[in-house]
Amino acid sequence: MNHDSEHLRLLAIFHYVVAGLAALFSFFPLLYSAMGGFMLYAAHHPGPHNQEPPPAIVGWIFIVLGFFFLAGLAMAICILVAGRSLARQRHYWFAFVMACIECLFIPFGTILGVFTIIVLSRESVKTLFSPRI
Repeated sequence: MNHDSEHLRLLAIFHYVVAGLAALFSFFPLLYSAMGGFMLYAAHHPGPHNQEPPPAIVGWIFIVLGFFFLAGLAMAICILVAGRSLARQRHYWFAFVMACIECLFIPFGTILGVFTIIVLSRESVKTLFSPRI
């Protein structure tokens, strides 16, 4: 049982690290929003060389792509909550489902998700998550 608690503690720490990385990488779509803002500006203010400005719709498409920032941030928060659930040994199914979803994020999420699934599949770990009275 002691090894199981230690494994859950280590997995929680790694979840915190991956959540931080996910939060960091979720800011990259904001670069697309900035680029879309510049394109939108260029569409309404043509240059001095009589160049054909880009259509405004292209700028709007890039701005909309920037909203993937919110999806990335939501995923980072879910990974953080899953790590907290592992540390507190609560919400077994949430942690398990998040481990399955993390497997989609190559390479760190895949590694962390597989190890989390392996640890959570043990019967001795399932008993740690049983409701306490």
